[in-house]
Amino acid sequence: MTQHGHSHRHYNEAMLSVEDALERILGYFDVLDVEEKPILDAVGQVLAENATSRFNIPPMDNSAMDGYAVQATDVQGASAESPVTLSVIGSVAAGSLPTETVRPGTAIRIMTGAPVPDGADSVVPFEDTDEVERRDAGRSMDEVDIRFAVQQGADIRPAGEDVREGDLVLEKGAVLRPSEIGVLASLGYHTVKVVRKPVVAILSTGDELLEPGDEFGAGKIYDSNSYSVAASVQRYGGTPLMLGIARDNLESMNAKLQEGLESDILITSAGVSKGDYDMVKDVLAQHGKIDFWSVRMRPAKPLAFGVLTAPDGRQVPHLGLPGNPVSAMVAFEQFGRAAIHKMLGKSGFQKPRIQAVLDEPIHNFDGRRVFARAIITKENGTYHARLTGNQSSNLLTSMARANGLAICPEDLPVKEAGEVVEVQMLDWPEEVF
Repeated sequence: MTQHGHSHRHYNEAMLSVEDALERILGYFDVLDVEEKPILDAVGQVLAENATSRFNIPPMDNSAMDGYAVQATDVQGASAESPVTLSVIGSVAAGSLPTETVRPGTAIRIMTGAPVPDGADSVVPFEDTDEVERRDAGRSMDEVDIRFAVQQGADIRPAGEDVREGDLVLEKGAVLRPSEIGVLASLGYHTVKVVRKPVVAILSTGDELLEPGDEFGAGKIYDSNSYSVAASVQRYGGTPLMLGIARDNLESMNAKLQEGLESDILITSAGVSKGDYDMVKDVLAQHGKIDFWSVRMRPAKPLAFGVLTAPDGRQVPHLGLPGNPVSAMVAFEQFGRAAIHKMLGKSGFQKPRIQAVLDEPIHNFDGRRVFARAIITKENGTYHARLTGNQSSNLLTSMARANGLAICPEDLPVKEAGEVVEVQMLDWPEEVF
């Protein structure tokens, strides 16, 4: 529904549920294109190719211990009382190849990870030999006493135990955590194809806003929304493009919007609440189609969503967050984060949800889903949710103190103290979990 001038919105249409709003929004996004980059720069991104192995890992049978490579039949009867003496015919270190073959009556000194020499079928650890005493006494190291019988195959890690040549090791679609980066390195990948990160343009609007770093003045407020949203974008895998503040004039708005249309999504804050007809809407309407929604949630009831047309004809989705700082963050958590994950190719990514006992009530005045800022603690194995004080949507510190959002469903007027409530975790703090 395109807005023109001061045409008043028909606010009597049904409010959208959080799920309906999310479904409508996600319908405008697709997985982005693929880029190739160094593996260490790809942490958190989604693999866009299957990673297969060109070789076995480990490539050869190798020793699991520092010790002696032997033939198990030679040491069958060995014990501390009657050791078996073998000739030491060489040694092999990790990273080098054995040059000798183990024949009956002989042993080769071997280090952990070193390839097992031909002829050997097991490894005797140093501590089951007399090597230390022999060395301390200055005796010849050309022989060693074995004081322990071993089974065939003892302390040998077989070739291909971890990965076999030709194995599919990581599937396309895998999210690259540190362990996956290590696996890619072990396969010899130094670059990898991944879904590229979305560029998220972020714009705040209003003559009253100051950039952090500007001198404070009466009637002014610092723009926190750009920064909380940009930090969230970074946290969830996008690249923020900070457009700064658009002033309440057409030139400023148009210039900033042109810049923002270089992105994969434009996020604005303010200029979407019911009483806020005006230029923001007019300018956005000139660039495309925009709808203003009421979402059945508290905070963050007013939401704008639409599609803007870039000069090259590309369609750029636009998410308009409410101006209140807490509302902007809560709306971003529900909708912006999901859009970034869809563009990144991360399917099914949800914040962890837990059940917690409420330590104080959550009141629901008008049939909306309430996301109450809460501090989650664990006491005797049970999660508890305590609210972070005044829940007014302009109090950003209430968000800073919270590690979760305790949810009161839309159809309940109150969740009483002592009742169990579902909590959408904002963080997964180590001291709690």
